[in-house]
Amino acid sequence: MADAAVPTVLLDEDEIAARVEALADRIAPRIDDDTVAVCLLTGGLWFAADLMRALARRGRHPLFDALWIASYGDDKRTSGRVIVRAGLQRSVEGRQVLLLDDVFDSGLSIAEAAKIVGDAGAREVVSAVFARKPWPEPRAADPEFVAWEAPARFLVGYGMDVAGRRRGEPAVLAMD
Repeated sequence: MADAAVPTVLLDEDEIAARVEALADRIAPRIDDDTVAVCLLTGGLWFAADLMRALARRGRHPLFDALWIASYGDDKRTSGRVIVRAGLQRSVEGRQVLLLDDVFDSGLSIAEAAKIVGDAGAREVVSAVFARKPWPEPRAADPEFVAWEAPARFLVGYGMDVAGRRRGEPAVLAMD
């Protein structure tokens, strides 16, 4: 059953694209083609695809991999723990890793992913997120690259979801 809340558009497709392009301008000088870009599934897929294309337009062609991790499930709040559903397929030993995720909320997913790639031998771990939400408590590590400072609202679209739905919305919407 779909959520009955009437959504408010916070960022349209053009605004999303502009933010991803600007972020690629900042990331491109910090990575090389031996960097492994690791998308955090499932939400990070939309952002990762757009960012990889934007980096290619800047002559950067990092390797690509994904981690399937979850801390929300179908809830609107984090469970407080991260479940790893599928690990890395590519070696990151001795390489720089660029973690990619849709939204930085509690920080649990990025922290767990950083631990996983660090334990796998990454020489450096940096992270990029499309949206960073304010949080009432300090988080372990903020991402180095942020496309958008989001409000403290429940967001859907562009990979973000409500109970697994609305990830494919081409805009970022608030559902509260």
